Amino acid sequence: MAPSGSSAVLLAVLVLLLWGAPWTHGRRSNVRVITDENWRELLEGDWMIEFYAPWCPACQNLQPEWESFAEWGEDLEVNVAKVDVTEQPGLSGRFIITALPTIYHCKDGEFRRYQGPRTKKDFINFISDKEWKSIEPVSSWFGPGSVLMSSMSALFQLSMWIRACHNYFIEDLGLPVWGSYTVFALATLFSGLLLGLCMIFVADCLCPSKRRRPQPYPYPSKKLLSESAQPLKKVEEEQEADEEDVSEEEAERKEGTNKDFPQNAIRQRSLGPSLATDKS
Repeated sequence: MAPSGSSAVLLAVLVLLLWGAPWTHGRRSNVRVITDENWRELLEGDWMIEFYAPWCPACQNLQPEWESFAEWGEDLEVNVAKVDVTEQPGLSGRFIITALPTIYHCKDGEFRRYQGPRTKKDFINFISDKEWKSIEPVSSWFGPGSVLMSSMSALFQLSMWIRACHNYFIEDLGLPVWGSYTVFALATLFSGLLLGLCMIFVADCLCPSKRRRPQPYPYPSKKLLSESAQPLKKVEEEQEADEEDVSEEEAERKEGTNKDFPQNAIRQRSLGPSLATDKS
């Protein structure tokens, strides 16, 4: 009977262990998992969020303390959550995660970075004593809901998508590394051209350029012709007057030379016989 009794005890212990496994797993569900789909729940209520990575040793050491702290969440009226940055790259960019693990406290949309000791007792005191009030919240410009951080999140998601495509080209399609880089270079070139054309089209629609009609050649009117002809007439009259003055002067000079010519001839004639008598 003893062997049968010992086997019954072992069977009962095994049943208890199998029944207790899901119960303990259910208790660990006190830590809520935050993703890109439900992160806006953080904007309401009181939250403590841990950003971690499964391969991070410091994150692995923090997990037991964080799980124990989550058991006090209902008593402290605080929601305890975690974010796996390897699966949620968009959230790591939205919160600018540069070190692991990173812990944030959020109260009604105001985010503060926790930089104290990482033990269960310290977490409880941080919430119960409201030590978070002494920490300056993150600026609204750099808040996770701002336009800047939303664009940063999209950039992080794009980088992870490019990395996944690169691995697909190399591992699944068997392309060489330089072939994958060539594909991305061509995609970048064509996307830049397409974006430039779209920007030009939008700018042309919003601020259309004014088309200037060619102005007709300004033909002079009769008044302008008459006014412009008057100074020309004056110039011509002055030129004619100058020519008349010159002709009159030349005529006077000719008359003077004609008058002097007979007088000189008379003098020569009068002097001719006297010169002849002197020679004789």
